[in-house]
Amino acid sequence: MSGHVAVLGAGSWGTAFAKILADAGRDVTVWARRAPVAESIRTERRNPEYLPDLLLPAGVTATSDAVEAITGAEVVVLAVPSQTLRGNLAEWAGHLHPDATLVSLMKGIELGTTKRMSEVIVETAGVAQDRVVVVSGPNLAPEIAAEQPAATVVAGTNGHRTALVQASIRTPYLRPYTNDDVIGCELGGAVKNVIALSYGIATAMGFGDNTRAMLMTRGLAETARLGVALGADPITFAGLAGMGDLVASCSSPLARNRTFGEHLGRGETLEQAQAATRQTAEGVKSCLAIRDLARAHGVEMPITEQVERICHEGMDPRLAVDTLMSRTAKPESYE
Repeated sequence: MSGHVAVLGAGSWGTAFAKILADAGRDVTVWARRAPVAESIRTERRNPEYLPDLLLPAGVTATSDAVEAITGAEVVVLAVPSQTLRGNLAEWAGHLHPDATLVSLMKGIELGTTKRMSEVIVETAGVAQDRVVVVSGPNLAPEIAAEQPAATVVAGTNGHRTALVQASIRTPYLRPYTNDDVIGCELGGAVKNVIALSYGIATAMGFGDNTRAMLMTRGLAETARLGVALGADPITFAGLAGMGDLVASCSSPLARNRTFGEHLGRGETLEQAQAATRQTAEGVKSCLAIRDLARAHGVEMPITEQVERICHEGMDPRLAVDTLMSRTAKPESYE
């Protein structure tokens, strides 16, 4: 792949992804919303806000001008918060290369529309679905930045573009696999954030491994139910973008949704948890959209329902546990 790559978003994962691309031999321009962050990346090769100990490769530069970053880029990586994507992309769409491949790193469902991120990209940028590629999987940015061995999934409907993105992020420490199940990969990434919130809540409440294993496995079950209803391949949820991402997000203290959940489990309000974590926990907003999406398709998602009630209706986590445990018993099933 010739030409430079633009990474729009200088958070933890956007910054780590820029490193991956540069290590794979690409020239990368990062867009940072704040000019001082762009200046630091450009002059000191460090992002002072996220992963400040990471020395970025020489192939990475930065700007606070999104149009400058996008101009001429054959690959544009979108790494902004899910709920700001539509507004941001509406401003940027007119400057995209006419055949640019658009790569989504975002793991969320849009509030109001209940659209997946690839759907928002297609609609807002006015591009064909086959120009969008999704990257999903267990992608804890600090570990990948430290070059610990990891794998991820590159999903798209155009095999050529998917393979090009795969080649653009293949490094000695990151092994990318391809998949054509965009729906499954996006849902796995979005719903796992909600389940990780529940895991963090349970951890802070002092519950042990049985409880946490139940939340992960039954959380995966409700993710798969929704996925199948939307046309996803159920096998996807047994892979990196499903179980892999879920395990990492639930079990790691590096995962922001789990950490946010721990604050809620200690009895803090949503505002107190937000102030303490200082990072976007995508599951907090996405749980509303995922709940609405599930209801629209007649899919039961009891864990998601209780997380939404804790986050947005002020439900006591202890009452949420009682509600989950008192549900009518059913056969174990992913259907």
